[in-house]
Amino acid sequence: MAVQAAENDGIVLKNVEEDHLNDSLGNPGLISPDKEDLSRLLTVPFSGRIRGGMRPGKKIIVMGIVDLEPESFDVSLTCGRSEKEEPPYDVALKLSARFTDRQFLRSARVSGKWTEEEASTVYFPFIPDQPFRIEIHCEHQRFRIFVDGHQLFDFYHKVKSLTSIDTVRIQGDLQITKLG
Repeated sequence: MAVQAAENDGIVLKNVEEDHLNDSLGNPGLISPDKEDLSRLLTVPFSGRIRGGMRPGKKIIVMGIVDLEPESFDVSLTCGRSEKEEPPYDVALKLSARFTDRQFLRSARVSGKWTEEEASTVYFPFIPDQPFRIEIHCEHQRFRIFVDGHQLFDFYHKVKSLTSIDTVRIQGDLQITKLG
C-alpha cells in the first residue's frame, strides 16, 4: 500500500471510511491527488498523518467547499490516530464552524478533558456552497488561524509537545479539495 505525502513535512492522506492510501505527487506545497483519486482520498470524514508532527514554522492548509445546506464542520489537530468514534485523548486544536449561530469556535482536549470553547471572531468567514481556505500556522506559543487570507484569531498551545500533534481530522458538512 502506497502513501500520499508531500516531500517536505507532508500530510499522509488517509480516508477513514475506505482506509485507502495513495502515491505521492512529489509536490512540497499543497497536496492534490489526481482528479480520479480526489473523491476517494479526500472523502469526509477524513484523517491524515502529519509527517514529523507539528513544530514552529509549519503550517497546515485545508481548502474545500462548504456544503449547500451546512450545519457544521470541524478541523482538528490531534495526538494519535485512534480509529474509534470518540476523540483522541489529546486534541491540540479543534476548529468548529457552526452555521446556525454563525460561530467559528476553537477548543482543545488535554489529558482527556475539553477546555472551554473560545468563540470571539470578527466575522463568520464561511458561506454555504462557497470555497474556503483555512491556514493553521504553528508558532512557538500558539497557532495562528487564517481563513481566505485574513487572520481571524490566535489559539495558545494547550498541548505543549508539538511533535506529538501528528494527525489532521476533518468532518462535517464540507468537501475537501486540497490539503497541504
